[in-house]
Amino acid sequence: MDRFLIDECLNADLVAIAKARGYDADYVPHIGKAGWQDWNLVPFAVDNDYIVVTLNRRDFLKQHAAIEIHPGLVILIPQAPNNRGQHHAALFEKALDAYAAMNDDLVNKVMEVLADGSVHVRDWGADDHDIGHINNPKWP
Repeated sequence: MDRFLIDECLNADLVAIAKARGYDADYVPHIGKAGWQDWNLVPFAVDNDYIVVTLNRRDFLKQHAAIEIHPGLVILIPQAPNNRGQHHAALFEKALDAYAAMNDDLVNKVMEVLADGSVHVRDWGADDHDIGHINNPKWP
């Protein structure tokens, strides 16, 4: 079963959205990992087969680029820092729609959902990633 780990920078409501669609999901603070640094959270997620869902693009891209095999990463990219709650939920819904339509998993991939609702998936692992995308993102 696909599992999502919702980062604490997002609202816990995203767990319910994933579960309503039949996915397993956990919220970082609800599983005793509140305040964990990204470099500790990523190995935990990988060891427990979680696809991480976050707003923290830069740190998580760097962490996942160093891993040989990871379950995947979903990054929601809001337009402005004050876009919370329903905006994040709408972006996560887009991610889940795209994920369901993929008929594939996100192993060694990153899915980025932009504020306009567009979804972009690319390979992202130790052997295959565009490190320049971290600082200078380009979406097709």
